Amino acid sequence: MNDIANDISSSLGNRIHSERTLRGWSLAQLAERSDVSKAMLSTIEQGKTSPTAALLVRIAAAFGMTLSTLIARAELKGGGLLREGEQPVWRDPATGYLRRHLSPASDMPLELVKVRLPAGASVSFPAASYAFIKQQIWLIGGRLDFTEGEVVHSLRAGDCLALGAPSDCTFHSPGPDAADYLVALVRG
Repeated sequence: MNDIANDISSSLGNRIHSERTLRGWSLAQLAERSDVSKAMLSTIEQGKTSPTAALLVRIAAAFGMTLSTLIARAELKGGGLLREGEQPVWRDPATGYLRRHLSPASDMPLELVKVRLPAGASVSFPAASYAFIKQQIWLIGGRLDFTEGEVVHSLRAGDCLALGAPSDCTFHSPGPDAADYLVALVRG
């Protein structure tokens, strides 16, 4: 997994640098728009650190894209088939949140992401990360407490939840097993 994490950190760093350069932004401008320090952005762009999900969400939102889109742009080469061994896998170093991008690169507005959230772990995303998408969560196994704004949805295996209007969200795996779930995102 370390080689995968290093490869993805490097790819993410390159993609973030490319997105920033395409917009003509300095590190300071991206730092201001994302609320991530210039020093942290520099180490991410150089592939010297594996950023957390929270940092990547803020960076992606500054670019006007989702975390899924940012990671997909960093890792996917195009084509209609994305074999399991080629699917980008990313682990949040802070929580152990493991995210596998299932969808091949395409012009379709649909993205499929499989997530494993370790028992006891939580990951939070600001409303801005949902501004450009609609999504549904299908719990494959384990339990998942999903907080959407002020509402907590307690999901069990087989449950499917369609998210409402963008709001701050927290995914929490209460245990005793990891929560495995599929996220279907539609851009637009």
